[in-house]
Amino acid sequence: MIKRILFVCVLIIIFILVSCKRYPDTITLESLLTEMTNRSALTYFPDIQFKHRQFSSYNRASVSPDSSGWFANADMSHFIRVEENNGRREFVMFDDDGPGAIVRWWMTFYKGQNGIIRIYIDNDTVPVLKGAPRDLLSGDMVAGYPLSASVQEGAPLGEEGRDYDHNFYVPIPFAEHCKITYECDSLRLLYDYEGIKVPGGYWWPDVFYNIGYRAYSKKTKVESVTAEALGSASSIFNNTGEQLLDENIISDWEEKTESTVLPDDSVVIQITEKNSAVSKLMVRVKANDMNQALKSTVIKVSFDGKTTIWTPLGEFFGTGYTLYEHRTMMNKTDSTGILESYWIMPFRESCDIRLINYGFENVHLDIITGVSNYNWKKKSMYFGASWHEHYRIKSRDENGSPFDLNFIDIKGRGVYVGDQVTLFNNTYHWWGEGDEKIFVDGEAFPSSFGTGSEDYYGYSFARREAFSHPFVSQPVGIGNMSWGVAVNMRHRSLDAIPFKRSVSSNIELWHWADIRMNYALTSYYYIRQPFETNIVPDIESVKRKVGVTRNDFKLEEN
Repeated sequence: MIKRILFVCVLIIIFILVSCKRYPDTITLESLLTEMTNRSALTYFPDIQFKHRQFSSYNRASVSPDSSGWFANADMSHFIRVEENNGRREFVMFDDDGPGAIVRWWMTFYKGQNGIIRIYIDNDTVPVLKGAPRDLLSGDMVAGYPLSASVQEGAPLGEEGRDYDHNFYVPIPFAEHCKITYECDSLRLLYDYEGIKVPGGYWWPDVFYNIGYRAYSKKTKVESVTAEALGSASSIFNNTGEQLLDENIISDWEEKTESTVLPDDSVVIQITEKNSAVSKLMVRVKANDMNQALKSTVIKVSFDGKTTIWTPLGEFFGTGYTLYEHRTMMNKTDSTGILESYWIMPFRESCDIRLINYGFENVHLDIITGVSNYNWKKKSMYFGASWHEHYRIKSRDENGSPFDLNFIDIKGRGVYVGDQVTLFNNTYHWWGEGDEKIFVDGEAFPSSFGTGSEDYYGYSFARREAFSHPFVSQPVGIGNMSWGVAVNMRHRSLDAIPFKRSVSSNIELWHWADIRMNYALTSYYYIRQPFETNIVPDIESVKRKVGVTRNDFKLEEN
């Protein structure tokens, strides 16, 4: 009898332990804000399972890669439905059952900005948030910069109908349901867009939106946000903003290396302290041709004997092959040639960092490697960065159509945490109408389908001005509407994309002109072993002369 009682007690204890592991702590506004600023959190495959998804105003003619509308533009004013609520006409942009959390929201308008956004939680008819886009999303109605931000103020002269680009990073957790609507009296239904008949009609003027969110597993406990909680969270919002903007990155110890690297030679940094992580990497570059050195010098990193990083130096640090100041949560560049990375890069046994000079001139490098202790767990992952360039690629296929470019395909288990494009535009036409399309775990339709390249990177209407933000940055935008270089990057925190089997990250090359151009793509991810990717080192590409001015880019005929 005593044995039976003990056996039952053991079963109860096991059940409690399993239940505690299976039913995680409650997701709250505070827990999400804490996670947002924790770089180390990205290194562990999520304990609390979720899928990253997105609602957007993409053109609904895009149904499948085999359909004629796959590259349809006009990615605005497409809504889920229109509702009549207490005499108001509300356009539904987001509607999903919980548990979940809104984690990234971008929005802009062309003459449709004078409206009211409402966020309804758990089927309540009274919104937890209500306000004009400029106040709610990029003003200080809820939180200040950088949680609410317009990365570029105003609009170019002559384009005053274009509104700010609104970036909203305040997380909105919900337990049962979330619906987001936009009330705008000026919206009216048209049946002709630029001379083309639109089946079912088209709402004008233009409303563009991307709303990214986490869809948690059904057993996840989420505490729905309330108006009172948001109203009393100013201190935690301020603290979160300060952490996102803090440039004082501290490591447990540092290693300094100085070397003049000859052509086809390298400098090697080896770290053998077990259960550690590279928490900061700073490189000062000196070269006669800085632009070429930023492309032809490659950073190659192996963790525990497996190479996961092979990227030109400038791409890894976010400046491309031109030296412009910028600063995100994950990297920084200044105009003197100092490059800094803040990605947490853990390992169990060893780390081998090599900076290889594939150029034809000497490159002098001053390197500081910051290392910190790290708690390696079963769900720990290695950091990866991959790069490839399409050299003088035609902007249209043989049928005159846009087409998809692939950032990377990965087979394995990991988290996709960001990407970057560096391109040379060979005309004054806009290059970036292309939508991102990110497929996770073999899904037939991408769970992230956007509305334009600049929307994905947090700005709008092809603006050329440089900007920086903790999660998005454009160090240089000369090539947006002219001949020259453009660099756009996005780093993910709460909007990171977990995958259990695979991820395929793509973006359309949708250019208004039929030209040749250079288009390089860099992707950032955390990955568990074993894994496979389709991107391999391309030494020939990093050796090519860079194009900085129009004279550097001699257009090939056809």
